Amino acid sequence: MAKRSGVLEFAVLGLLHDTPMHGYELRKRLNGMLGAFRAISYGSLYPCLKDLLRRGLIEEDGRADAGAPSLSGRRAKIVYRLTADGKERLEELLSEGGPQEWEDERFGVHFAFFGRTKADVRMRILQGRSSRLEERMSQLRASLSRSRERLDSYTLQLQQHGLESVEREAKWLQALIEHETHEPSQATERTSAETTTTKEK
Repeated sequence: MAKRSGVLEFAVLGLLHDTPMHGYELRKRLNGMLGAFRAISYGSLYPCLKDLLRRGLIEEDGRADAGAPSLSGRRAKIVYRLTADGKERLEELLSEGGPQEWEDERFGVHFAFFGRTKADVRMRILQGRSSRLEERMSQLRASLSRSRERLDSYTLQLQQHGLESVEREAKWLQALIEHETHEPSQATERTSAETTTTKEK
């Protein structure tokens, strides 16, 4: 549960960095970002927002569009915006490149914010994710080899489909790593500019 709430915290802070949002719009954006992994309900979003409010990472602003549910369940015009502490916390999250960033959900969220992530961190994450997928492919191939004689054709096709999906992502990652190796400067310049702007604010 802690791992999942950490992913949601990262996603919320990253989205609110772009623009303040009310709960309904934030939930739509989160489902667009995390939809490949899980759907976000109000039941999971609002406890996260409460926690971020308690920690002073976001704040409420009363100028929202009508129809945004409040944390108490009543309809209210509430917009959520990032605080200075929230921006600092987001910078910390963007700087992380360790093994937890290579896992499925966390990788997807961090990749969505690669435009604000430093080049060396992006490369660590891409290489780590690539290595994680190599391990997964090796396990899937071994499993296919062991079970080929025992499984029916549909189950085999399902396992083969899973392997091919991982192989496609691994190929995509290699192309990204190649691109980062030769052309990391554009996103790096953007990241530096945004960091400077944030500090000035």
